[in-house]
Amino acid sequence: MKQSILILLATFPILSAGTPEPVMTLLPSQGDWIKPLIDIRARYEFADIEGKDQSNAFTIRERLGLQTMDWNGFSVLVEGEFSQAIGDDYHGGPAGVTPFDPSNSLIADPETNELNQAYLQYSGYNTVARVGRQRIIYDNAAFIGNVGWRQNEQTFDAIFISGKWIDSLTINYAYIEQVNRIFGSDAAGKGSSVDSEVHALNLSYTGIEGIKLGGYAYIMEFADLPVWDNRTYGGSAAGKLAGLDLYGEVAWQEDAGAAGNSDAFYFHAKATKSLFEKQSLIVGIESLDAGFKTPLATIHAFNGFSDAFLGGRASGGHNGLTDTYVSHSMPLCWGLKWINVLHAFGDNEISSGYGWEYDSVLVKKFDINFTAIAKFAYFESRGDPFVGAGTLSDTTRFSIELNYKF
Repeated sequence: MKQSILILLATFPILSAGTPEPVMTLLPSQGDWIKPLIDIRARYEFADIEGKDQSNAFTIRERLGLQTMDWNGFSVLVEGEFSQAIGDDYHGGPAGVTPFDPSNSLIADPETNELNQAYLQYSGYNTVARVGRQRIIYDNAAFIGNVGWRQNEQTFDAIFISGKWIDSLTINYAYIEQVNRIFGSDAAGKGSSVDSEVHALNLSYTGIEGIKLGGYAYIMEFADLPVWDNRTYGGSAAGKLAGLDLYGEVAWQEDAGAAGNSDAFYFHAKATKSLFEKQSLIVGIESLDAGFKTPLATIHAFNGFSDAFLGGRASGGHNGLTDTYVSHSMPLCWGLKWINVLHAFGDNEISSGYGWEYDSVLVKKFDINFTAIAKFAYFESRGDPFVGAGTLSDTTRFSIELNYKF
């Protein structure tokens, strides 16, 4: 309760109908010095996981905060995050969250009131540095991301530095002391947050015309959750060839597997072809050796929107995962964008031994503030064991949402 009151007090000025006098007494002009942050999402989500009851979640999430303008390079951002559920016909996550009903299909959007971000930033001399609770996304979020699909995003208590001290080279480094998970501050134990000692170095080089190169080293240790420990080293390249946009990435991981006693490899390759009338076609393959883990990733962005592979990929307890996929996007009438994806999942080879999945997404951007998204996913299991001898469950998900951002 005390935490909720503190967060509400921090964000109250932008909710007030009148002039926020407390801020005005500290800063010369609200227009010059203070920017309100408003990010609201209303969503209905349906989930049907084999062996569980169907779930229906009506949730509303507000992120409300304030950001100061630069003063001699320094600025401050404070943001609260508040999620409400209309009804409790779903399972929100680990013990302590509301609603909690393990007999229902999981929709990981519990009710929360918490501090989402609060950091001091310095920008100058080709450097950006932040200290405090913050959002960190590296590259395509395959290893470090904010899990932005869920109502309560993942943030980090961290020191972050980004520098462009050498032509065409960007260096990003983060030391992460705590991971604030998507289940919110009410979740019991490690469901809420995890103490960590993570060193995350990420490099990007654009000095070769038409090519972007990347490299990274992620050293992750978690005192309360050692199954997540890993040391990962990798690189990527993106460029154009013969009318195709090509992307390739490889990585090697020490301390892989649930017991942290093996090495494992990862690769991801895809080719994108632009078609007539603003259509595009992507053919790709992503493969993880048995035990390869990505505990801080935005896993929802990979391996299908049904989220059938989340747990095994995070912990490294899986028997290998290869995702072969084809994606097609095209514009429709009234400014709609339609994306369809077909996945075939196998262990360490191209197959559908785990199953296959169809995803479909409709996006409508009304203006710079309002966006609507409808998303459908159907995963059909084929029976190969994914974690130990356990097989995956057939899963259907559907959601529709409206986003407002100011």
